Amino acid sequence: MTEPRTDVSRRTVLASALRAGLTAGLAGVALPVIASCTPAGGPQSITVAGGESGGFYLEFATLLAGALQREGVAGKAEPLTTGGSLENLELLRAGKATFAIALADAAAEAVPATDTSAAMAAVGKVYENYVHCIVREDSGIRSLGELAGRTVGTGESRSGTSLTARRILETFGAGAGREAFSKHPPREQSLGLNTGLAALRAGTVDALFWSGGVPTAAIAALNKDLGLSFLELSGMIRPMRARFGPFYDRVLIPENSYDGAPAVWTVGVANLLLCRRDLDDRTVERTVELLVTRAGDLVPQTSAGVQFLSPDTLINTAGIPLHPAAERAYRTLHG
Repeated sequence: MTEPRTDVSRRTVLASALRAGLTAGLAGVALPVIASCTPAGGPQSITVAGGESGGFYLEFATLLAGALQREGVAGKAEPLTTGGSLENLELLRAGKATFAIALADAAAEAVPATDTSAAMAAVGKVYENYVHCIVREDSGIRSLGELAGRTVGTGESRSGTSLTARRILETFGAGAGREAFSKHPPREQSLGLNTGLAALRAGTVDALFWSGGVPTAAIAALNKDLGLSFLELSGMIRPMRARFGPFYDRVLIPENSYDGAPAVWTVGVANLLLCRRDLDDRTVERTVELLVTRAGDLVPQTSAGVQFLSPDTLINTAGIPLHPAAERAYRTLHG
């Protein structure tokens, strides 16, 4: 499925501007919409809605908040521990978070393409999320089809993982020759990363879905103690794109990303940094500048995943429109 021509054209223009290496200065007028402003024109406080303890979202949110405060974008910046993408979007919509991290498919549900008045906009694609379908190595489970009738953790109820996991299982069950899977679908449990891994260790679930960076530290720790396997998911990409839209990519979890685990192809989903459309231009522009010029400070040390804060991928926001100030900022910065 191809993306609309208008979106491709927008990205082409931006990419050309990035490559041209324009050096115009950043500028903007601060509007006191989200929070009261400092004398310098920025907000007094900023919050970045992240995710669960031990997960990549919260690690990234913590690093970004630290950089925003350190560089004087706000007087104070703090990460928020949340259930994940869906809760982050709710907080952003309600004005309880300045920035939110969310999976592109979850963001697209919250911001329909036909709704030009939606309150959310993208600041950039910050990295690629890797969907893990985790089983115990001693379980003997080696494919999605073997999850029929078994108990599966599908992510915390307010997470983007839960949306993507349900779509994977729904799409698999709708495939030709999978009547047995449809007749005896997995028993889903809403389990986040930490509770899900504990359940996998205890044997009360047979598999756990998690969407995050590679490696995810908590998964790596359990793999060393218990031994884990990761199911191939990339066969779901084409039918998922046909059913739900162009949010899914084929990505590789490299060999030994988790000690002893072979390489496995899986589903990748763009992870976006979002804000409200009424966030002041200066804050958005300075945040973009940090994403581009301080990228090395914003990549969690626990993760070796690819496509972090690359100028070529920051503008690839999966159809979610960029904040106008973000679009201007990318044009002024180097490629």
